[in-house]
Amino acid sequence: MFGAQAVLQALALLQQLAPLAQDATHDALADALRNEPDDRLLPAVRTVLERADPATIAATLTAIHAGGFLWLSEVGEQRLAALIEGDDTLAVSGSEDPYGAFALLSAFATDGTAAFPPRMLPRVLPWIPLSALDDLIDAGVVGPEHQPWQYRAEKTEHAYLIARLVPEQVTTEQAAALEWTAPQRRRAFLAGGEPLPSVGDVYDLLERVADGDASVVKELEGMLPRDLVLRLRRLLDGADVGNWDRDLWEDRGLWRFIFSLWEPKAAVNPSRSPLHALMALRQAYDLLCLNDLTRASSQIDKLVSFETAEPAYRAEALNFHAYTLLLREELNAAAVVLKGISGSHELAESNLRMVEQRRAVPRNDRPAASNPYLDLGLPHGAPSWESRYRDLRREHVHDVDMSARLNSAMKRIRDAERDEDWSGFFVLPLDLDVFELPDEVPVTLVPPLAPLTRRTTPRSPDSLALVRQRAVADLLPHLLNAPRRPDRNARMHTQ
Repeated sequence: MFGAQAVLQALALLQQLAPLAQDATHDALADALRNEPDDRLLPAVRTVLERADPATIAATLTAIHAGGFLWLSEVGEQRLAALIEGDDTLAVSGSEDPYGAFALLSAFATDGTAAFPPRMLPRVLPWIPLSALDDLIDAGVVGPEHQPWQYRAEKTEHAYLIARLVPEQVTTEQAAALEWTAPQRRRAFLAGGEPLPSVGDVYDLLERVADGDASVVKELEGMLPRDLVLRLRRLLDGADVGNWDRDLWEDRGLWRFIFSLWEPKAAVNPSRSPLHALMALRQAYDLLCLNDLTRASSQIDKLVSFETAEPAYRAEALNFHAYTLLLREELNAAAVVLKGISGSHELAESNLRMVEQRRAVPRNDRPAASNPYLDLGLPHGAPSWESRYRDLRREHVHDVDMSARLNSAMKRIRDAERDEDWSGFFVLPLDLDVFELPDEVPVTLVPPLAPLTRRTTPRSPDSLALVRQRAVADLLPHLLNAPRRPDRNARMHTQ
């Protein structure tokens, strides 16, 4: 050391290190503070620093450099000077970079984070500041295959890194600790429960799609990954021809959306899929309510020919068929059809009795055959028939034939209500539940859980300072056991 100021700096440094020393090391430092230092001093300083944390090591080596002490090897002194001056483009061998700090500094300094050598990751992952680790994740250097969370002792950081890289593995407890609601919302949506409110997010849009709302398609496409956007477009394209691949119609959560798009132009073949079978059934019923008997009969013929339909569908199809036969006064044929299902359906038995009673009445004395509720476009027994009747009368005020039909339906329903006797009405459908669309979640349109959004500052100066601190601490092996002999340049530099 040269000069009184350097001596004072050395004494201050030794006073800071003395409380960290033990046994003989403490004695060496204490003697150096009381008397003239001897050759025990530098080995004692090194012993203390070998047990110290990186911050203490870096602070000590920086103080040594500031005091101009010749306590480091020339190479170590040169690297320390470069780090302190902010030159982070240091090239060192792997063996001289035990924690990867120099390689990390170099990558950040050259804006080549993506070029950071993956082989160095096991060295940096245990200590790298979280913000710098996020930089590596964003650059694609660190991925799920590196499992960086396994290197972090802090539980919050452990959970954070899992959420960033493998969000599907985040537990409920971890998500709660991170105050991250996305996993809970996704799980609730898939379970068909009430998701956390978040208007306009992907689950809100999917819920509207599940309800048959096609107005949100464009907005939804902006939130879905490419593969699901293509799936959604296949769904839309299929509505033009009424044909979808099996993977689409097997997702019953899409049925309401499909039905909102699909307007069959011809009779639907129910044998193509369960979705087509339900559409064919609903189509037949709608056409009967519209009194479009020609198209209804065409659809019902296809339903009747689909002999392998589910029993509930089959019964409805045969009941429809019997109704069209009734409307054509083909009562014997209608009775034969109804006898095939009357044993398992109470309403079918009631319909059979109605047909048989009608057969006993001379043709010219028979009342209208149609169900008056259906004439109004309503299910049998619908309590809202009067308001429906008024709406239709206003709509068809200039249509004499339609007005007469509506008036007849109204009178027959009122008479039935007055007498509390609906036995003269052919009832369909047998079970409204058979016609209901599934109330399920469109699981095949639900995107994977998006990774947690980064919560640290990119290129954080504080993180960079910690990396530089680690690099300075890595120069400890360059601390000597005896001071270097000063040459003329060193003496001039420290004067």
